[in-house]
Amino acid sequence: MEELIDQLLASLKGIWKYRWHAALAAWLIAILGWIRVITLPDDYQTSARVFVDTQSVLKPLLAGMTSMPNIEQQVSIMSRTLLSRPNVERVMRMVDLDLDAKTAREHEMQLDDLMSKIKIGSTNTFDIYTITYNNKNPKIVRDVVQSLLTIFVEGSFKGKKGESQKAVQFIDEQIKNYEDKLSSAENLVKEFKIKNNMLLPRQGIDYGSQLSMSSDSLNNAKLELLEAEQARNAIKSQISGDEPVLDLEPNAAAIDNPEIDGRIAALNKNLDSLRMQYTELHPDIIAAKHLVAQLEERKIAESKLKSSNPDPGKNYSPMLQQLKVALTEADAKVASIKARVQEYSARNERLIAQSNAVPEVESQLAQLNRDYLINKDNYEKLIGRREAAKLSGDLSSTTEMMTFKIIDPPTVPLTPIGPNRPLLFSAVMAGAILAGIAAALLISQIRPTFLSPGELREATGLTVLGTVSMSWTDAQKIKRRRGQYGFGACVLGLFLVYGAVMALTLIKY
Repeated sequence: MEELIDQLLASLKGIWKYRWHAALAAWLIAILGWIRVITLPDDYQTSARVFVDTQSVLKPLLAGMTSMPNIEQQVSIMSRTLLSRPNVERVMRMVDLDLDAKTAREHEMQLDDLMSKIKIGSTNTFDIYTITYNNKNPKIVRDVVQSLLTIFVEGSFKGKKGESQKAVQFIDEQIKNYEDKLSSAENLVKEFKIKNNMLLPRQGIDYGSQLSMSSDSLNNAKLELLEAEQARNAIKSQISGDEPVLDLEPNAAAIDNPEIDGRIAALNKNLDSLRMQYTELHPDIIAAKHLVAQLEERKIAESKLKSSNPDPGKNYSPMLQQLKVALTEADAKVASIKARVQEYSARNERLIAQSNAVPEVESQLAQLNRDYLINKDNYEKLIGRREAAKLSGDLSSTTEMMTFKIIDPPTVPLTPIGPNRPLLFSAVMAGAILAGIAAALLISQIRPTFLSPGELREATGLTVLGTVSMSWTDAQKIKRRRGQYGFGACVLGLFLVYGAVMALTLIKY
């Protein structure tokens, strides 16, 4: 510790020895530094604050009718892209800064300098944006901030409108394409129906229903033909003298023939006795049944022979003439119904023959209709989307969706915000003093002297036997005192100059 104190005292003595060198260095550095600070250009700053009101009454009113633009995101993105190169170049043209650039390198330097000095800030709670710019020219400061504010407002309004116009243009192109597709699909359906007209459903009736209806019509026609033929046969029986009957074959039980009836009754009685003893497959029972059947056929045959009328004038009676007329009408009706049955049969056969081709035709028609309906549905959706896109574009550009309120407009600053000359003057003063002390210390180290017996003893390693004190004369004492006063005046003058510079700076700014 004692050595440290001794070394410190030795350094102070060395500095004091070369104090005039320190004063000269301090004066030189202070004067040069103060001149540099005085010549620094003034730095002016202005700012503008704008509030973006994105709460509009149109949002709840138009909800569901169109896609609502995200106004908050739109403004936020515009604020982040405001300092893009195209926007900054536009600002340079608006304030004529590009006129000062003679070369491309100077233009790039101006552009970089402008981008580095523009600051954009925003609040998280409220949509308040601040634009700040610094420059040595107060008018340019105001013009730059005003230009940025104009670009910010215009960009926020026009950003989405251009996108909406492109969207409408794209949708119009798609609508045109779908119109062509619909026209082509309609032509395909029309040509297919003309080509396969006989195989397609009619009035909502499919092929299966057509085939079923054709079969029903054919069966009804056949039944009607059978009825007409029976009616015609009945008329023929009347003409031939028989009683009109519903059945074509007479019933054996209804014919009266005592001889044959007695024989049939005896055979039936014998048959009942045999059935009590044997089964139906017994030869006697089978033979008895066969004999009964032969007797009934004989009974019917004899009945037909007896039914002829021996009256020769019956063909000329009025009743017979009416029956012949009715028979002619019945024949015509039978012929008409036969023609209908043939037509229905041909139609039914044709439908049956086409049964393999009909499903394929119906499948192709269903595919064509499905494609047409899909194109039609997409076309109608695109029409609705186009109107929604137009409305969205109008909403994005309308001033009713968001309102810009200038809280603090940019103004021409009257006083600079920098440089901080008092602080710089003080820093130069402190640096000059430290530089003077450092210079004196450096000289003392370059030209060392022994200021005490101890330093000499340590430096040489020899024993110091004694010291000789300096005896100052009166003239030397006066000269030495004057030198001290001069050094004090020099230092005091340095501080006085510092004070004067500080005073002038505070008065001016």
